[in-house]
Amino acid sequence: MNIQSAINKEVFIPRDERMLVAVEVRRRKRKRMSFLPTGAKADYATFICVSVTNTRPHQLLITKVKRFGGSPTFTRRSQWMVEQLRQVNGINPNKDSPEFDLVFDNTVDQWVASSSAEKCIFVQILYHACQTYWEGKADRLGKPRKTGKEGQQERVNKCDQDLAGAGPRESKTLQARRKSIVPPRHTEFINCQSKLTGDACTMNLVIYRCKAFLNRVKNMMVANQSHSPGQGRTGHRATGRNVGNVVQRMTVTLGERGNRLTCAEDKTVELTHKVQQFADTAHKLALKYSK
Repeated sequence: MNIQSAINKEVFIPRDERMLVAVEVRRRKRKRMSFLPTGAKADYATFICVSVTNTRPHQLLITKVKRFGGSPTFTRRSQWMVEQLRQVNGINPNKDSPEFDLVFDNTVDQWVASSSAEKCIFVQILYHACQTYWEGKADRLGKPRKTGKEGQQERVNKCDQDLAGAGPRESKTLQARRKSIVPPRHTEFINCQSKLTGDACTMNLVIYRCKAFLNRVKNMMVANQSHSPGQGRTGHRATGRNVGNVVQRMTVTLGERGNRLTCAEDKTVELTHKVQQFADTAHKLALKYSK
């Protein structure tokens, strides 16, 4: 059983939740107080998890889970609803990087994932989970998706007019109604690569999962080599180097395929815009000559 399955089974299933993704992280900037002595490095692992409740209406949650050294169990430390997640900052929109920030209502967490592929998987799944959550919530409230802003503004303006002419007893009811009309602010994704927040991301997700798997295999090999004795193991070291070279070549190949896929996605978006412009022009010409 891998770590994600163990976290899901131990932390989320007993709470009637289903984990979507988990990423192992460490602090990018540690908060230290000058008058306190610097202690030894904490012996624990931190995971940021995204989960959804099984009960309706579904709730999307972000949870911080830790596993302390010497213990096989996982401990849930903090949990936020997606409404409290104001911003996801990918730090660098031009290349894969392991750094990212999570901005909540009452705190800002700056993290570094174990690899750039792990971070990209996390951001991609979190983005699509947020999109699905907000769309489902809009459907439950009975608000149209395409013209939602215009309809909401009209309802808010009408409620303001009623509030201006209402008496003191009716004002509280109208104020509560106005608050229910205004939708909550959605999570903002900034400095994230377009391939993580686009629609055609299935192949990207497969590539990132392969990269993450190869990175874990490489780390396990390095750890095993560091614990093995140095004398009389030349054959083992040679085998490790050969496997390491294979892993490196596979990583490079996946990276090249990912770059080609990104170029293909960019061309697809460009062609989509051109087709839309052509359709608009054809529609205008049809209207012009129909008169």
